[in-house]
Amino acid sequence: MQEKTGAPAVGAAASATGAAGSGESVLETPARPGWRRWAGGGWGRAAAAVVGGLALFLAFPPIDAWYLAPLGIALTIVSVSGAAPRRALWVGYLGGAAFLVPTMAWVRPIGDDAWAGLVAIESVFYALLGLGTALVLRLRLWPLWAACLWVAMELARSSFPFGGFPWGRVAFSQGESPFTPYAALAGAPFVTFAVALCGGVLAWTALHAASRTPRGPRFRRGLAFGLAAAVAVPALAYAVPRPGDEGRTVRVGIVQGNVPGRGMTPFGDEPAVVLRNHTTKVHEMAQAVREGRLPRPDLVALPENSTDIDPYRNEFARGTIDAAVKDIGVPVLVGAVVAIGEKQRATRSLVWDPVTGPGAYYDKQQLVPFGEFTPFQDLVLALFERARLVGRQSVAGTRPGDLRMGPVTIGAVNCYEVAFDGTVRETVRAGGTPLVVQTNNATYALSNLPPQQLAMSKLRAVEHNRAIVTAATTGISAYVRPDGHVAWSTGELIADMTVVTVPVRTEQTIATRVGAVPEWALVIMGAAALGAAAWLARGERARRGAGEAVTEGVREGEDS
Repeated sequence: MQEKTGAPAVGAAASATGAAGSGESVLETPARPGWRRWAGGGWGRAAAAVVGGLALFLAFPPIDAWYLAPLGIALTIVSVSGAAPRRALWVGYLGGAAFLVPTMAWVRPIGDDAWAGLVAIESVFYALLGLGTALVLRLRLWPLWAACLWVAMELARSSFPFGGFPWGRVAFSQGESPFTPYAALAGAPFVTFAVALCGGVLAWTALHAASRTPRGPRFRRGLAFGLAAAVAVPALAYAVPRPGDEGRTVRVGIVQGNVPGRGMTPFGDEPAVVLRNHTTKVHEMAQAVREGRLPRPDLVALPENSTDIDPYRNEFARGTIDAAVKDIGVPVLVGAVVAIGEKQRATRSLVWDPVTGPGAYYDKQQLVPFGEFTPFQDLVLALFERARLVGRQSVAGTRPGDLRMGPVTIGAVNCYEVAFDGTVRETVRAGGTPLVVQTNNATYALSNLPPQQLAMSKLRAVEHNRAIVTAATTGISAYVRPDGHVAWSTGELIADMTVVTVPVRTEQTIATRVGAVPEWALVIMGAAALGAAAWLARGERARRGAGEAVTEGVREGEDS
């Protein structure tokens, strides 16, 4: 069964141009009857969507085949080319699910039902993207508008529901790639835009190659133009200005204490084991400094949840931490979950001074839904026993994580927050340098979550011209240079510690200064293109209806 295709006006123009032997312009949708015949029954579209989704997954850590991201996007665009709206929706959903099922496999320790539910919800965004892409393919310059829609889709995913879920953004597959420098120009959204634009140009080139255009000189020039443009998009990233070194450094101690448990019970059942493991490594660091095996740090970073006991309310925990901090003799950033009143809690980055004890702190702002707070609490608790493991409901912080520690003001970012553009950007703007990401990935150890999260730090380092130190309970702890290169990292599920010398950068990138303006500009451009495409489709339907009415009238006249 042959599928009806949209864009008669644009498609006809392209076909007419091809018939004249002049070839299509990159501004138009190429005529592609061969692709339409193959895809008409749906199997070709489904195959392209699934392969595209899997290619996009392979671009992400731990596989890190970043070059497959444009190809994956190209295939998802081709899969909806010429598709009717309903078909574009389900093909987009299928491609999104093919990408998200393996990418979000780290959710499985919580439960396969949680994994399936997350994929089912998040794939809706890709279904809407498929519909929007099918519409804007009617327009000139459609690779540009399709790329804008990718940015809009990822903004929506990062905002809704329950505060958003930005994991799996295309930009986070580009921690170290030719596209990475774009982060310093306009942030993570622009990296997504550049990759999607490259994919769109590849899709146009593929559709041009499958078109009915005579294989003359202009056809060959069209192919050459498409391939050259696909190469030019990442190549131009090297022209983005990047701040240089400022000649100042700070020594940061990093501690990874490890935990005995796994999955939903990562801390095991031994009391105070997490606290003991991390303070023991601090004592070991102090001993190594005294013996000359490590340089003396200016400050030390412990992971999120490095104490499993509230040090404000428990004298044992307070004394244990204080003894370790006094031994190393420098400020230590402690990760603690602390009680707020009798029913709430906060995930806190707490500066512990060797003389004055606990002082300034930062409370995590971006909380994990169903992990740190429970949406629709009464209903969810009644339906799912696991939801009770959240315990006290977390309270979000309200200010950036700029904390004075020794000779610098560090920027505290807590685990899940590294995925959120605004949280990291405001911490840098508040004066945080270097950035310290405290994280607890113990539930997801040996899954694809820790390398995915490290890739986010690599991109953030370039985006904001800041060194990033990551301290994790079970791994991956790391030091990322401002150029995005990982200079030191741990394995997983081991206890480890070191002292690294990191640059202190204060100059802001263009991305840090302009903030979310480029992202919103791309979203508005995509929305405008989508509106124009919808208006064009409506006009086509009206003309088609009028033509059918005229034809019917002529037939009635002939019959009479």
